[in-house]
Amino acid sequence: MKNHLKKAPYLLFMLVIPLLAKIYQLLNLRAQKGVDLSTPIDHAIPFLSIFIIPYILWYGYIFFYLVYFCFKDTKVYLKTLILIVVAEIICFIIYFFFQTTVPRPNLEGNDLLTSMVQWIYKKDRPYNCFPSIHVLTTFAVMLASLHIKNKHMINNLCIHVTGGLIIISTLFVKQHVIFDMIGSMYLVSFLFGISFERLYLRVPNKSETVYVKNK
Repeated sequence: MKNHLKKAPYLLFMLVIPLLAKIYQLLNLRAQKGVDLSTPIDHAIPFLSIFIIPYILWYGYIFFYLVYFCFKDTKVYLKTLILIVVAEIICFIIYFFFQTTVPRPNLEGNDLLTSMVQWIYKKDRPYNCFPSIHVLTTFAVMLASLHIKNKHMINNLCIHVTGGLIIISTLFVKQHVIFDMIGSMYLVSFLFGISFERLYLRVPNKSETVYVKNK
């Protein structure tokens, strides 16, 4: 418990996420014509309202696993958060200079799932698509989880199965196209290689002892 209390202040760094969301909203409101990157494969992918469930689950998924990382391995948590912040800033630059859009289907029906999709469509205009923030942050968590040791098998399964469903949900609810997904995964993979393999972010640990060799 005492160890967890020492790590809790690091959660304050997550306050950067609402700031990023605000920047996203400002870019999403810019009135300009977006480029359509959809392919014949995207057109062949059916709209399935059931996938709005994992799509919305993304909000809790990212928050829960960042908190989990913080208490499980603070170093991994900080690296993951930095990765997400840097990646989203790169996305914002792309959105500003190269805005894309995704054709949305005409929704019919007033069932719960369709209403949830309509709510998302209303809150999030069909811009800021390439790369996908949904895919970017989810894939970042999935890759970072590989550095978390001693995870329970069920937890490991939840991270990747739920993450996979969130990623493909962006295609089935017509919020993104394949190029958006690929672009996000490529960007995260590149930044992941830098942040987790070359940058060694060290969190002070009082239990460690530093030995100085006397000359």
